[in-house]
Parts: sequence; structure tokens; C-alpha cells
Amino acid sequence: MNTKTSDFIWKIADLLRGDYKQSEYGDVILPFTVLCRLDSVLKDTHEAVVAKNKTIHYKNKAPFLIAISKQKFYNVSEFTLISLTNDAVLIRDNLIDYIKGFSENARSILESFDIYAQIDRLDKANLLYLVVQKFADDVDLSPEAVSNNEMGYIFEDLIRRFSEMSNETAGEHFTPREVIRLMVSVLFDPDMEKICDPSFMAKLYDPAAGTGGMLSAGIEKAAELNENALIEVYGQELNEKTYAICKSDTMIKGKGYENIHLGNSFTDDALKREKFHYMLCNPPFGVEWKKYEAFIRDEAEDRGYRGRFGAGLPRISDGAFLFLQHMISKMLSVSEGGSRIGIVFNGSPLFTGDAGSGESEIRRWIIEQDLLETIIALPDQLFYNTGILTYVWIVTNCKSAIRKGKIQLIDGTSFFERMKKPLGEKRKCLTEQHIDDLTRIYGAFLPGEHCQIFDNDDFAYWKVTMERPLRLNFEASEERIARLWEQKPFTNLATSRRRDENTAAAEIKAGEKLQQDILQALSAMDGDVLYKNREEFIGVLNEALKKAEITVKPNIRKAILVALAERDETADICLDKDGNPEPDTELRDTEQIPVKQDIEEYIGREVLPYVPDAWEDVAKRKKGYEIPFTRYFYRYEEVGDAESTLRDIETLGKKIQADIAALFEERRD
Repeated sequence: MNTKTSDFIWKIADLLRGDYKQSEYGDVILPFTVLCRLDSVLKDTHEAVVAKNKTIHYKNKAPFLIAISKQKFYNVSEFTLISLTNDAVLIRDNLIDYIKGFSENARSILESFDIYAQIDRLDKANLLYLVVQKFADDVDLSPEAVSNNEMGYIFEDLIRRFSEMSNETAGEHFTPREVIRLMVSVLFDPDMEKICDPSFMAKLYDPAAGTGGMLSAGIEKAAELNENALIEVYGQELNEKTYAICKSDTMIKGKGYENIHLGNSFTDDALKREKFHYMLCNPPFGVEWKKYEAFIRDEAEDRGYRGRFGAGLPRISDGAFLFLQHMISKMLSVSEGGSRIGIVFNGSPLFTGDAGSGESEIRRWIIEQDLLETIIALPDQLFYNTGILTYVWIVTNCKSAIRKGKIQLIDGTSFFERMKKPLGEKRKCLTEQHIDDLTRIYGAFLPGEHCQIFDNDDFAYWKVTMERPLRLNFEASEERIARLWEQKPFTNLATSRRRDENTAAAEIKAGEKLQQDILQALSAMDGDVLYKNREEFIGVLNEALKKAEITVKPNIRKAILVALAERDETADICLDKDGNPEPDTELRDTEQIPVKQDIEEYIGREVLPYVPDAWEDVAKRKKGYEIPFTRYFYRYEEVGDAESTLRDIETLGKKIQADIAALFEERRD
């Protein structure tokens, strides 16, 4: 990365101190960096474009001027950044004239930064000329000095720094380039022969494009393999500033800038009818989708699998799985060659969500459709805004024959090099050797220290609900009768919803009388007798109520039984109306049984020896999917000899006590 250039641009922000808040520095530096880059790219052809513009009388001049600029854009203003510094008095008007001289595609990018408002603000603060002068005289962003790849790094570094100053989430905007190179390398690996064909063409898409790093990496990798390879890039980005950078980057490269769109990929998909050969994405980690909930739920319910979200919806606090479903909906059919997807997730999509939940159902659909090919665990402290472990998922509908019905897990957590200087939370990086090694492990598809191969249904399980019978004893003791006041149906007897005050008062009075009648009837029962059979006690209770000439509704009868009951393992089993054992909800438990195991055998082996009266409620059986990645690569580490550890603790304890004693001695002195 060209850190010298990035550092110098960063220092220009010092000019803004006092007139701008630190959180606002990026509003100035980012658009002027883009402007400087555009100016530098057009520098050699600018005079010829201006001259040609004066001689053309056609309404559509663009084709002629583009041919001269040798770019997808041009500028017909007489000014350049250098010439703007010749007149400090008219700097504002001349700069606006210069910006408006750009072709519409370039001008709209600058306007996405709200650059005119920044020009006015800088001018009022007497800073505009100084900022323009710094960029014009001291910053060299020409293609000869800064390659397109380096320019991407500069943009990303600036965004990271400004985001940290304003307490924003910098990592939402971009992914470390070495992570992208790994993703692209694995994504392209099975298609090497196809990509190296002189006539190779493909479409690459990113629904959360950020600054365009993933799209750029795809183009660069294909060019390394085949200089004639044609990769058409497509993307959509929600953040207006990063969208502008992505758009300018692709425009300068001449690679599909018109296919980069601003907006929300879920609610305003700008590429609805497009399908893609390759897709890459780093969706925001743990970002809720509540703002778009109504739209997404409506599509899921109305369109089902004909739409994008038929498999299920994740919890509202994390919309990462929505991006993957959105991308899967844009796969080419197998008959058209199929598609390959690379997406970065945190650990949550691996296991969050119980059987039947949205996440589990999404995993189930992806795996049962045989779309999940590989998951690569990356080292921690690899991203700018988080130190957590991350995972690259490779999803495809065109698995090779040997991979069909299989899922490959690769443990890449030990593949890293520590950075000399951290960047935010990023303290580790992948070297080219690490990328090559992980790609080779992926391609070999052989079990080993860092790789394991599983059948699809190795990650499937049955969640079974185990019930145990309800056993209660009953007693009409004073203590248990008092519990009746804890039962809402009983206390509600002395309430009324009537609007008429007289009617309401009459109902309350009648309810209070019924409460007292019930309490008296229960108190008249023999409170010393303990009943261990519910049916027997109900018979006694009915007789007591009948004798007191009380008629109660079923909900009141149930409240009485609840108040007078206690769980008792020695009591008879309570039966339902059909004579079947009634389950005790407090003893209800669940078991997670691998799909490859026989459920009855498992219950007989793991459950019944300990609770012989348990049974499965088959109606509650659910199929779930989870991928407990770390379990498969767990390495036991010896903690040391217990006696030696105890001696070390005792020695340390004595030293601490001695230090404390010495401290008090010093104070007394």
C-alpha cells in the first residue's frame, strides 16, 4: 500500500482543524481525493479534449471526447487543479466551473459527496484555496505514481481513519484486500481452465459493494490468469460516499461503472433481472434489518420460493443471511453454467437459531439443495473493525462430481502473519503464501490437519421433545387454600368490565360472595388428608362444592386444582380425557439427535435408562441444521501438572502477602 501518499492526504485534514469537527474531515478530504484522482488521470489529454470540444457542433459530443480522453469520462472546462491555484480570489467560482465541466458520469460521482456544499463552507472559512492548493501542488495521484490497486488501498485507509475519528463502523465499508484475494482465488479455482480461455467472459456482482474492492480484485485476478479475460462488474451500495468511490474507481478503470448503483439491494434491487457467474460480498456483521422488515416479510410471505426469502428470515438483529439468499436468487441455472458465491460471515450463521428457526431453516434449505461447498475459518484480528473470527462461505449450484453431497471445512485460523503496526482492530494479515496454501487445501479436497470433509446430513439433527408424566398430590390445607388468591381466574371473580356503575358494582359483589363461598367449602374439607390420585381428589372436591351448593366454571375449577396441588414423584400419574399420561411441562426436555442416528435407539440408550417413564412427543419433532465448526478442529492443550501449579499459586500468594505487608510498613514509617 502507498502509505506515504495516504499519510500526506491525511495530514491535509489539519487545515480543517477549528472550522470542522473531526467527524466532518472526511466530508472534505474524500471528495477532493476523488477529484484529484480524476484530474490526474485526465491530465495528459485535457488540452486536446478542450480543443476538440470547441470544434464539435453535434449535440452528443461524448463519443468524440471519450475517444480523445481515452477514459470513460472527460472534462471540457478550461481549468485543471493546477490552474485553479492561479486565482485565489475566484477560486470558488472557478472550481465549480471545473467540476461542472466533467462529463455527467464523473460529475454525478462528485455530487454524491455533496461537494458544492463543502466548497461553499470552505470558501466562507477561507480554507478553499488552501485545500485546492495542497491537492494540486503536493499530491500526485497520477496512474504512473499510484496504480488502481494502490488507489483502492488509499481510499480504504482514509475511510478507516475518518470513520474511527467519528466513531463509525469503518469495517462496514470495505474488506481487507488479502481476504478478498483469498475469496477470489478460491472462487475461481475450479474454473481455471475456463478462465484461461481466450474468449472467457463473466459477470461479477457484489450487493454490498462498499468501495468496490471485491469487484476490483475479481478483475485483477482474471487479468493475471488471462489478459484477454473480460469481467463485467455489477454492484449496489447503500452508503452514498462509498458508492461514489466505487463508481469513480470502476469508471477510471473503464470497467462497468454504469452497472454500479446506489440504493438498498433488498428494497430497491437495481439489478432485478440480472444473473451472475460469480458473486462476492462482505455484508455488515450483526446489523439489524428492522427498517426494511415490512418489505422483506411481505416478499417472503407473498412470493415464497419464487422470491428471494422463501427459505426463511433470520432474527431481526442480524440480516447477513438475507444477503446470501439475495445472491442465491441471482444464480445462473445449471444449464447456463451455474454460479459461484463467496461471502464473509461471522460465526453466527453457523449455529445461531434452534431447529425450526429462521436461521436453521435457511441453513437447511442451502444444505439440502446441495449449495454449500466450503467454509474457511479465518484468523481473528483480521478485519479493521472487529477482532472476532470470520468465515468465508463458498456457495455454488455447480459442484464437481466429487463434491456433490459433501461440505468441506477448512481451518485457516493459524494462517497469518502479525502486522508491525495495527490498523484499527486489524493486527494480523494473510500473506500471498497463506492465500496459495489455503487455495491449495481447498482444491485438493482431502482430509488433513486443516481440512475435513463431511456429508451434507452430518450437520442435520432432530430436535425431539421428551415428556415425563405429571404426578401431583392434593390437600385442602389452610396453606394451600390461601394460594387460591394467587390464581388470576379466582381473583378476577371480584372484577367487572361493565361500564354501567350499578351493574358493575352488582357483579363485583356477587363475585366476592362466590369467592367466600368457595373458600368456606374448601375449608370444610378434611385438610389432613393427602390425596395422591387426581381423579379421586376431583371426586371429593365435586362433592364439597355440591354440598355447598356452588357451581363453578371450568377455569375456576382448574384454578382450585392448581392451588391445592404439589408435584410428588410418588403420586399417581395424572391422565388426560383420553386416558393418556398428561405431560409435566416443568420436566419437559429436548434432545438433539444426529439425523444419521436412529431416534428410538438413541432414546433407549441415552434417555430411558435415566428416566424410564419418559416418552417422545412426536408431533413436536423438528429437523435442524447447525455447523459447529470449532468442535471439529478442537485441539486439546495440556494445562500442566496439578501439584506444580498448586505450588506456583502458593508461592505467588506468599509474595503478594509479603508485598502488602511491606507496603503497610512503608506507610507507618
